Amino acid sequence: MSHDFQADIDAVARIDAVNTILNVICQTTGMGFAAVARVTDDRWIALQVLDKIDFGLVPGSELELVSTICNEIRDNGRAVVIDHVAEDEMFRNHRTPLQYGFESYISMPIVRQDGSFYGTLCAIDPNPAKLNNPAIIGMFEMFAQLIAAQLDAADNVSLARAGLASERKMAELREQFIGVLGHDLRNPLAAIGSGANMLLKTPLNDKATRIVTLMQGAVVRMESLISNVMDFASGRLGSGIELAKMRCDMRPTLQQVIDELRLANPDRQILARIDCEKPVHADPARVAQLFSNLLANALTHGAPEQPVEVEGTSSASGFVLSIINGGEAIPDHLHAELFQPFSRPSGSAGRSGLGLGLFIASQIAEAHGGTIAVSSTADQTRFTFSMPAH
Repeated sequence: MSHDFQADIDAVARIDAVNTILNVICQTTGMGFAAVARVTDDRWIALQVLDKIDFGLVPGSELELVSTICNEIRDNGRAVVIDHVAEDEMFRNHRTPLQYGFESYISMPIVRQDGSFYGTLCAIDPNPAKLNNPAIIGMFEMFAQLIAAQLDAADNVSLARAGLASERKMAELREQFIGVLGHDLRNPLAAIGSGANMLLKTPLNDKATRIVTLMQGAVVRMESLISNVMDFASGRLGSGIELAKMRCDMRPTLQQVIDELRLANPDRQILARIDCEKPVHADPARVAQLFSNLLANALTHGAPEQPVEVEGTSSASGFVLSIINGGEAIPDHLHAELFQPFSRPSGSAGRSGLGLGLFIASQIAEAHGGTIAVSSTADQTRFTFSMPAH
């Protein structure tokens, strides 16, 4: 018994209908032997057998391929049907019936869904049989198709199970990855930030004060990077951006972001016009993150000698937040690419960041049912977050 084909033998054995098919074939045709065979370029292996004539084959038995007519069926993909070998001009002197002593023979190719030849559904008998008619041939075709479909279905189930196992593994890795970002990176970063704040409360010379201030700015930027990567991991590997919406006054939220970025960029001017007296139904923490990403982007890529402007309004129709900076215009054909992950505007090579800020901002906007539009000319570049009232 060949172990090379054990998987095929097991696969066919798991198809409950095969035994019924072989029994129906023998009862309908009056033949004494029926089998499902695996046929490759150089092997013929019996996978399932019904033997009432003591032909001598069992599952796993092998015949010399060139001694079988299945070899020819594999080559041309067509069924062979012989009612009476002695009266058949093509096969009466063929080596196979002479070698195995049968007078009637039928073999139908089994073809998988990808078009590959798998094997045959065949039957033989030492006596003649009436096989070459539409009813018998149609029955064999249907049975061969059924066996192929069952094999395909079993493979698809196996692939689905493997995919599910892979998804579970990916979920575990995702949770570990997010856990590392959330704990193992943020905790030491918080310690650095606390240490920098404590140092600023002690007497320092001018040089030390500048160094500690730079450290604080670096902590703010690192915290932003970690938040963006975590949101990217959650959005692409998990359930997406989650919101905790509430009716809120957006003015304190927007002002806090402006104050933080002014502190981190003391050499830059930020002009703000905030008219948001009407409460907004949103997640203030997420809107702050969106705003921080857009404002940081403007500070990074805008002309350093020009101020960055912020305009915010809320009304019965919704909430609109715009960030405007000077500098080189962004070509129209690059606008859509700006919101792709790991994308940077043209000419930003060498600048800090992972290219996730605008992508995360767009995901937060989408989660709020809003959009971020961009317009850019030689005079100014404007990013506008618009969110309808809810």
